[in-house]
Amino acid sequence: MLHARNPGLILVRVSGFGQTGPYAKRAGYGSIGEAMGGMRYLAGEPDRPPSRVGLSIGDALAATFGCVGALAALEYRRRTGRGQVVDSAIYEAVLGMLESTVAEYTEAGVIRERTGSILPKIAPSNVYPTADGEMVLVAANQDSVFARLAEAMGEPELATDERYANHFARGERQAELDAHIGTWTQTLPAKELLEHCERHGVPAGRIYRVPEMLDDPQFQAREAIIKVDHPEFTNLHMQNVFPKLSESPGAVRWPGPALGAHTDEVLGDLLGYDAGRIASLREAGHI
Repeated sequence: MLHARNPGLILVRVSGFGQTGPYAKRAGYGSIGEAMGGMRYLAGEPDRPPSRVGLSIGDALAATFGCVGALAALEYRRRTGRGQVVDSAIYEAVLGMLESTVAEYTEAGVIRERTGSILPKIAPSNVYPTADGEMVLVAANQDSVFARLAEAMGEPELATDERYANHFARGERQAELDAHIGTWTQTLPAKELLEHCERHGVPAGRIYRVPEMLDDPQFQAREAIIKVDHPEFTNLHMQNVFPKLSESPGAVRWPGPALGAHTDEVLGDLLGYDAGRIASLREAGHI
């Protein structure tokens, strides 16, 4: 009915299970989408119940896919003049991030399990201890990168050792290799380890919290986190616009509306409700 009045309208609908199917009317949260979309089963340590990543990742993914759908719908409208409904379901947004897990099961009967800080057979790529107690993530699972890591460790022969010479061999000896690298990383403070890895072209980084992000010169140089004006808060910082476009990079102009700020606009301009109907809804406590 809405599109009958405005055939060029694009409407984005984000819900737990989408607008069709037997679960369409079920209540849904990001956490449920993460569980049914397969992400929760894979999160955490193998000897513990499924965990979560500490964020409402399902909600964020559904919003992101909703945005992608809206952009596609805008291009479709430009070509045809017709709008459409963008139907973004949380569980499907999570499912879309599960890499090859579906094919692994349907083709080989393999169900991927929880593996903690590693991906099975992807080595070395893990969090390693340092001399000053910090943890540093080092990722050198590609053959050429592993050769650079071996050079950095002062053991260039590891790159040609048949136990570690290729991706498959390293994957088969993942725990053994991680232990060996950890013995080396523990001889260096985190800062020195990171500088050493950088000199040798080995990807490495600290495990950051927000304080470390705010202090980091890369975050600062690219304005990844910015301070924004707010009518109530005096030191409000938030993430900037990503990705960065060379000709139209975008900017955060305001931190967002108050709850209900656009209610009249949505009901009046988009749904066609007159002022009296809106007032009645407000008096009844519906809005």
